[in-house]
Amino acid sequence: MFSSLTRPCGVVWPIIQRSQRWDSGSNPDGGVFHIMKAKNEYQLPIKEGEFKKMENIVILGTGCAGLTAAVYAARANLNPIIYEGQEPGGQLTLTTDVENFPGFPDGIMGPELIKQMKTQAERFGTKVKYGKATALKKLDNGFEITIDNKETLQSKAVIIATGASARWLGLESEKKYKGRGVSTCAICDAAFYKDVDEVVVVGGGDSACEESTILSKYAKHVTVLVRKNAMRASKIMQDRIMKNEKIDIKFNSEIREVSGDDTKVSGVKILNNQTKETSEHPCKGIFLAIGHIPNTGFLSGLVALDSHSFIKADNTKTNIPGIYACGDVQDPVYKQAITAAGSGCMAALEAEKYLESLSD
Repeated sequence: MFSSLTRPCGVVWPIIQRSQRWDSGSNPDGGVFHIMKAKNEYQLPIKEGEFKKMENIVILGTGCAGLTAAVYAARANLNPIIYEGQEPGGQLTLTTDVENFPGFPDGIMGPELIKQMKTQAERFGTKVKYGKATALKKLDNGFEITIDNKETLQSKAVIIATGASARWLGLESEKKYKGRGVSTCAICDAAFYKDVDEVVVVGGGDSACEESTILSKYAKHVTVLVRKNAMRASKIMQDRIMKNEKIDIKFNSEIREVSGDDTKVSGVKILNNQTKETSEHPCKGIFLAIGHIPNTGFLSGLVALDSHSFIKADNTKTNIPGIYACGDVQDPVYKQAITAAGSGCMAALEAEKYLESLSD
């Protein structure tokens, strides 16, 4: 049922065929070895008496992209392991009602949607583990992932779904009202501000222009706070918001504090960084559009990135065979839960094809 080979030291080891399903046994040295039941899994001898398991697929990140990839990989009997990452659940855990994800006509809370996706992935055999990838290295027969700068594991394929973290102002009062009036996604939350008298957008780039334009379709008035004395947005985007009668722009303006009643936002304290004067500005919502930071620092030049550190991916395939990217970590444009989920599906299917090619 299995063949064998002789190592240099004279010890005979079994060669386990992909189709065989064994549980455990004893090696000729008297120690115990384990043979994994799932297809495509092996335990490789590292040194005398030790093994290093080579996983089929490791997924990094538990947002919509990573969890969707886990569902597909698990249903393909690949026994995926998924690591929670530095922001377990991703950006959806910072939102309240999600009304634009298909299948939930009455909407669903962001954290609840992630919980259900996680439960679905685990149902098919995904192993969910806590920890953040801190390094990724290419091996001759796969990849080595370092978790939290401590433990390592090896895998034949890796799906990177580590997301992109929104930039925040860094205020304590801002943290207090996250998801309760402070948001980083107008397309996600704008509808909650229908007919609200005033909302504020922070930022001076194209994203700020896009957010304010979206919000102007719902709120009665939008004020854009720009830290400098000019916007860095493209001319066409600037022209668009300047022609919008529902949008005003305040230059040289910075938020110093978010005000509220402990449950929702009621206004902001604004500093004019030229005159040093402060003023209170009533509003019901604050939208931060000061950029996103892709969580790609652990890649150390292994995977090709664009000028903003997003992973360059072609249908989720990176420049390294066996490494796939999905979700916001490779998407500087859409940044939606549904597009992230779709790319997670694509990454898992591509990874499955790659693993099959290894056995051809």
